[in-house]
Amino acid sequence: MAKVTRYSQAECSAIVPDSAATTRLQQQQAGLPLQEKAAQLGAHPHQDGAAFGFYLPGSVEAELVVYRSQTPIDPAGRHGKTVCTRCVFPLSVIDDYAWLVLQGVRFGSKSSVGDLYWVRSRRNHTEPMRIIRDPLGHSVPFGASGPAELYDLHWPSRQDADYLKARAAAAPNDERVGVGRLTGPSAILQIHVPTATSEGSFRGLSALFQAVADKIRNGVQLSPFEESLCSYDAVQLMPIEPVIEYEGRRGFWAETYIDDGVVSVEHGRPDMTNWGYDIMTIGSPAVNPTLLATGRPDEFVEFLETMHTFPGKGIQVILDIVYGHADNQSQPLLQPEFIAGPGMYGQVLDYRHPVVREILLEMQRRKSCYGIDGLRVDGAQDFKYYDPEAQQLLHDDDYLHRMNDQVVEVADSRYLPWMIFEDGRPWPDDDWELSSTYLEVTRQLPNVLQWGPLTFAHNTPFLYTFWAQKWWRVREAFLQGESWITGCANHDTLRRGTQVDPEERINSRLGSDHRAIFRRGYNNPGAQLLAYAAMPGVPMDFLHANIGAPWSFIRNTDDRWAIKVVSEESRFLTWAVDDALYARSDSFVRLKGFGFTTLERLRGFLHHLDLAMRAAEYHRETAARILDAALPNSPLSPHSLANLNAFARAWMDDLHEYCNASRWHDGADSRQSRFHRELRELRRQYPYLSRNINPATETVFHLEPCNGSVVYCALRHNPADDSRILVVINMEGKTVTLRIENLLSQAVARLAMPDGSADAGKLSDAGGQLGTAALTGAKQQVLLHTPGAECVQGEWRLPDSEGCAILLQQ
Repeated sequence: MAKVTRYSQAECSAIVPDSAATTRLQQQQAGLPLQEKAAQLGAHPHQDGAAFGFYLPGSVEAELVVYRSQTPIDPAGRHGKTVCTRCVFPLSVIDDYAWLVLQGVRFGSKSSVGDLYWVRSRRNHTEPMRIIRDPLGHSVPFGASGPAELYDLHWPSRQDADYLKARAAAAPNDERVGVGRLTGPSAILQIHVPTATSEGSFRGLSALFQAVADKIRNGVQLSPFEESLCSYDAVQLMPIEPVIEYEGRRGFWAETYIDDGVVSVEHGRPDMTNWGYDIMTIGSPAVNPTLLATGRPDEFVEFLETMHTFPGKGIQVILDIVYGHADNQSQPLLQPEFIAGPGMYGQVLDYRHPVVREILLEMQRRKSCYGIDGLRVDGAQDFKYYDPEAQQLLHDDDYLHRMNDQVVEVADSRYLPWMIFEDGRPWPDDDWELSSTYLEVTRQLPNVLQWGPLTFAHNTPFLYTFWAQKWWRVREAFLQGESWITGCANHDTLRRGTQVDPEERINSRLGSDHRAIFRRGYNNPGAQLLAYAAMPGVPMDFLHANIGAPWSFIRNTDDRWAIKVVSEESRFLTWAVDDALYARSDSFVRLKGFGFTTLERLRGFLHHLDLAMRAAEYHRETAARILDAALPNSPLSPHSLANLNAFARAWMDDLHEYCNASRWHDGADSRQSRFHRELRELRRQYPYLSRNINPATETVFHLEPCNGSVVYCALRHNPADDSRILVVINMEGKTVTLRIENLLSQAVARLAMPDGSADAGKLSDAGGQLGTAALTGAKQQVLLHTPGAECVQGEWRLPDSEGCAILLQQ
């Protein structure tokens, strides 16, 4: 039996307040602006101890509670039990703030769990003491509802320090802030950490990229799956903030009183599954502990080191941050000043409260100071406040400006991160798809990129006439899309795609069955050629789409909404599962245990569940009675709420495993992976492609009449060497046969006669005479073509979703 080290009671009694240091801290904070004061809140190293600061408005009594385990806690352990000495220190609340310096505390490290803490306070003497979690905690090993951990985030010997210093030194100065702003990538890969690897952690993701890096350094051939990870300048991680926990159940820190100053604690590393956007806000500076196999924040730093030292110039890391809402679970955890009221996605945060505003911005700053390269702000159109004079909700653009200007300080470097804002205003107005310019933030902050019109959830590129109907948005992208994120495959579009009715007009040319059609719809070589070889902006792909892995809404924590959510995902079984996949012994194990032994039976039940929920207007009890009448012999009969919730939990847990990318490595097609990687390298080689077209020298058009095919053509001009790239793609429809010379003639004619006033043979540009003869007589070189495109005797044969890119040089 291993020897167990016990901490003595005397060690905890050695945690003592430093009165003199506390007084100095109180005096220092008294006159600070709110922004600087927010930076001092939470817990920080202070000489041989720690300085604590808390915002406790209206508190008449408050105390800091510090826990020290009497035996070492395994931070990676799923379940454990320990005895903790609980030390309580009175807090003096002055002008709504409490400050305290303690000597003798222990900070956590890569190898050990530090002391844990939270505050208890009350706003009048008749109410019980309420637990106040630290919203700015650096580490929450037992989830957002548990105590925060004292943790020193200073890593003096980071392996990516040189990368960070070089990036900061090369960053163009932002004159408004006086700090350099990092430049952005040419292409982004979006990753959901929990389903990216079999382990579902940063350790697993680091190991994956490290293995690829080692192969590249040693000249070893990459697999198609590994190629799908390469030649991206950045990865964008779906949110890594602490997420909601299991409803109606005890959290991951449960204490039982033993004796005065001693408690028994049952604890565990959180194991919820979530797509990332159901966040608690509490503890947002910390990394979601479900993503840390070791239970230590160092794991995330090691991932950053792996990416930043990847062969070549390193890979940038962009975080997706969620401050436009807080889940309803956060309401009892946050102090009431943080909540403005209920909203579409839970609770609306009170951005106009001056202290709350600074704390939220400080959360963002602390997370960024891990050493990330960029941020994507989720739902920027949701940052609103009510103006009583105007009697309407207004966008808090000033807050977005503040988010844009948060300075990162790490590894002796200071910089501003690259920024993306998802802003679809006037969402949620009925006409938002028509009215949104996708430029509202960019017009105010030119450094910012926004999600473009083809990237939002409502885009379904596997339906017939999608590319015909979206032509007006595609043309806008060429004219003004250099500040847009482009691409149709991401966490939102794939999830929404699985909800499409299979009876819709599906583009049957994409595949032989529903699953094949769906996969090619979101891993479409023609759409990729458009995004990378022709369209301005920054293309983003989704790992799951790249390898044909399924994806859906994943959340296994709630009871109240679980049945509704599963009913809305019923069509997933049509788009992402077939009989052979369902029959696998490792597929849908829990649902099979309920008696759904065949895919047909499960599809039938979910179809009825969807119908029952809609007929009952999503009233669960009514839907259960409908199911009892319609399906008396169902495996879940009688359809009690308990049975339906258990089914919903099994669905989510099975789905989480089914969607794990590690199961789908073989789904990465070698030709498609190679083609896609070559596209990313082409984008790097020709950076001018990311800029808006110059109508005097560049054009984009579709062939008319369509004649059963939607054929896009784009002519891009490189001002550096006067070369041009012609891209032609059959976006959807019957196979077409085309000659490049004919397309060039059309391109020149459109350049010359946008208003019918010019002569195609006399058009002049910066590179000289751009006549038809000059352009059609240029030397042609095939840069790339999609795997299914072929050229025979000067004619290109392009089936649905196939195309080519031709370099033209004089």
